[in-house]
Amino acid sequence: MTTKPDSQFLGPEQRRTAWERFGKDHFDVVVVGGGVVGAGIALDAATRGLKVALVEARDLASGTSSRSSKMFHGGLRYLEQLEFGLVREALRERELALSTLAPHLVKPLRFLYPLTRRFWERPYVASGLVLYDSMGGSKSVPGQHHLSRHGALRLAPGLKSDSLIGGVTYYDTVVDDARHTMTVARTAAHYGAVIRTSTQVVGFLREADRVTGVRVRDSEDGRAGEVRAHVVVNATGVWTDEVQSLARSRGRFHVRASKGVHIVVPRDRIVSDAAMILRTATSVLFVIPWGAHWIVGTTDTDWNLDLAHPAATNADIAYLLNRVNEVLVTPLTHADIDGVYAGLRPLLAGESDSTSKLSREHAVARVAPGLVAIAGGKYTTYRVMAYDAVDEAAQDIPARVSPSITEKVPLLGADGYFALVNQTLHLAETYGVHPYRVKHLLDRYGSLVDEVIAMADGKPELLQPITDAPAYLQVEAVYAVAAEGALHLDDILARRTRIAIEYAHRGANCAEQVAQLVAPLLGWDESDVEREVKTYQARVEAEIHSQNQPDDTSADALRAAAPEPRPQLLEPVPLDS
Repeated sequence: MTTKPDSQFLGPEQRRTAWERFGKDHFDVVVVGGGVVGAGIALDAATRGLKVALVEARDLASGTSSRSSKMFHGGLRYLEQLEFGLVREALRERELALSTLAPHLVKPLRFLYPLTRRFWERPYVASGLVLYDSMGGSKSVPGQHHLSRHGALRLAPGLKSDSLIGGVTYYDTVVDDARHTMTVARTAAHYGAVIRTSTQVVGFLREADRVTGVRVRDSEDGRAGEVRAHVVVNATGVWTDEVQSLARSRGRFHVRASKGVHIVVPRDRIVSDAAMILRTATSVLFVIPWGAHWIVGTTDTDWNLDLAHPAATNADIAYLLNRVNEVLVTPLTHADIDGVYAGLRPLLAGESDSTSKLSREHAVARVAPGLVAIAGGKYTTYRVMAYDAVDEAAQDIPARVSPSITEKVPLLGADGYFALVNQTLHLAETYGVHPYRVKHLLDRYGSLVDEVIAMADGKPELLQPITDAPAYLQVEAVYAVAAEGALHLDDILARRTRIAIEYAHRGANCAEQVAQLVAPLLGWDESDVEREVKTYQARVEAEIHSQNQPDDTSADALRAAAPEPRPQLLEPVPLDS
């Protein structure tokens, strides 16, 4: 399929064109859900030569796919659950991402596993890591390395000397999940998929017993329309059951939501040259370097309240602080926390009473003629989930469907990335920005860096930092709207950048500046800017207040009361809509 060179630009013009195409085109596949699995399905189907549409009620990665532990990992702890197939599969995907598909977004990371038990723990951990390495864990990264207690403390001086008797290091990877998901979606668009956010599915089209498409509603202005296709794929994660109910078809499985909370603290609060994985009574705790910060997480508890805005409670935060402080020389306090975020894992229900032990395997089912659902899994294996879903959907597509080829399709920005890294100093001179900035841009946009910088042609002020979030350039906010599908401040500050979790003000202090930067592209007048800023600041205030609450119910009530930036979004969708 041929495409225009700028077809991957998810900007306002593309959004208008997409709505027109929905009304007149007939697609092979309509994907419902703009998380990493939905975006992966759109990419898989498009690169097989199929005509694809993807609709998302909110923003790309606005749910689970922007609120993970930021790891693209093999799942070392799943070895204990004897899920060898899942680990092997995840390690293969990790290797592909590091070497071919997304080296600009997925980065190797050294982990320290502190040992606390004499005699048995070192050989036990070593044998697990040997298995991990032999399954593919040491192809593009070094294998395990054993340390004495003194060696481990030299690597991580911030740990209490009596909190460990030794250590083992191994490598995994870290990723900006929201940017990765958005890049998968843009790559799908590059290969012809029609991607449209703020487009909510409110019903299904049928002919006899067959699903033939979806009824959609614009979450911005309330317009209604239809998208017809041979097959619809429900890839909505924790919303799987809710969307399934709209189809009035009995599902083959149910999805259970598990809440995971993370806190973000400044890098100087924990003195360590490696990430850490710490055992807890029921699971593990990750301490992961994230730019100028550490991410500490996660919790793993049932969640039965608002799926769109899971709320972290004071109890969740206290749990994380208490667990990590058990091993730190200098304890963390609430005052050290710059950011907090909560996400929901879509787990297949009915496998265990404990969410931390629910399988991360995924399930695919043809729940009705013309309707496929997929759920479960883990972020790292999104590509495998995607081709399984398209394989299942193929039986409803009249034409022959080619095999999946996405293992050979680098994401946008991957081609040429390594060469550009070697040219950092030259690029800095060419662009007139500091080499540090060039590295920052390359690790976010890869070889698309020229596109980003081009947005500042004739506007050199855009190459200046955002005043209250100086890690980011002003041009990045502009590019988020022009090319990356951002429609609201929340999209820019929480997902295209991570200002919402990286600064103590959570983005509230720079909301006005960013709104003024993008207003011309989105057609906002001063009243629109004022509304966007107030809406975003109300979201921040609601989150902060909810994080002081003792339990899920009270925290959810405060968080859910914050205004929704998409004014026409239906929550929930009426079954007779």
